[in-house]
Amino acid sequence: MDKKQSVPIIAANWKMYKTLSETEQFITQIKPLIAKAKARVLVAVPFTSLKTAVDLAKDTNLIIGAQNMNDASEGAFTGEIAAKMLTDVGAKFVLIGHSERRQYFNESNAFINRKVKRALESNLQPLLCIGETLKERESGEMEDVLATQLSESLQDVETSSLKNVIIAYEPVWAIGTGISATADMAQQAHHFCREYLAQHWGAEVAGTMPLLYGGSVKPNTAAELLGQSDINGLLVGGASLDATSFAAIVNAG
Repeated sequence: MDKKQSVPIIAANWKMYKTLSETEQFITQIKPLIAKAKARVLVAVPFTSLKTAVDLAKDTNLIIGAQNMNDASEGAFTGEIAAKMLTDVGAKFVLIGHSERRQYFNESNAFINRKVKRALESNLQPLLCIGETLKERESGEMEDVLATQLSESLQDVETSSLKNVIIAYEPVWAIGTGISATADMAQQAHHFCREYLAQHWGAEVAGTMPLLYGGSVKPNTAAELLGQSDINGLLVGGASLDATSFAAIVNAG
């Protein structure tokens, strides 16, 4: 991707935080702070905050999405959320395959693949998360893990649809730990992903698909990460819960 022509993507993942009143407070506070931002700003909110966030974000540069969805169009799946329910309230994107979903809810690449396809056919932009554990990195398996996650999560997705997919590389060992990958480490992983995409889906897909870095991103690390040649944006967890902190990251792009 030509970084001179691309717009950075800064995405927030609130996880299981923020009530409706806290959602309203955050969006009201951040609006003026990012009004002139060059970045495309995505915020993945809890299901209960979706409608409120969508309404509050109207006529702003905030794009609201969800943190998860089921692969079925509908059905007897108590407690689950369908893609059409998300689009019905105005969600524009959805996180898929976050490491916490993989780790705590045993989501497989095959399940994640079905979610990606369902999101695409439902006009939801999938933000697909991939990443290795510390054990996998230390044993030299990082590239194999990333290759498998990319291959299996995107299996049989139409090449023409891949232009609507965003990939977020999040090393599991850096999520919520306060330990971020160095800019060089992040760039190395992103470059591998870019090359893998080119080998398996062609140069056009590899050149246009946004690759984001996530994992304990902070305002003081954002600019250096965004300065790497294969990093097109950031997926922010903890630092996205505070409007001032998240705005600083958005404006770093």
